[in-house]
Amino acid sequence: VQLQASGGGLVQAGGGLRLSCTGSGFLFGNSCIGWFRQAPGKEREGVSAINTNTGNTYYTASVKGRFTISRDNSKNTVYLQMDGLKPEDTAVYYCGAAAGQSTVCYGATIFQGYDMTDWGKGTQVTVSS
Repeated sequence: VQLQASGGGLVQAGGGLRLSCTGSGFLFGNSCIGWFRQAPGKEREGVSAINTNTGNTYYTASVKGRFTISRDNSKNTVYLQMDGLKPEDTAVYYCGAAAGQSTVCYGATIFQGYDMTDWGKGTQVTVSS
């Protein structure tokens, strides 16, 4: 199993970025893919997740209305479109997968991260004020 996250960068407050998470080596279309972030000195936080089978999506409260998660199963890729970025969104963003386990993808419990079986390397997102 491999997960590759990309798309991070430096952006001004109010701007946008699109992160990509591409997976291989597992049944991508029947998985739960989540985005998590960790800022310096803070614990890892679940941001958004998608059931790649049903398309159901989940967001933590602080990003609802600003972030949009989507998937393209033909490309084994999940996207996180981040708009209206704030300085407090600055963090390293990671994608995680519950590989082949789309049924674990429900509600806020997925944001604890314990159901994720595999993780990609992070991509840095920095939002300047």
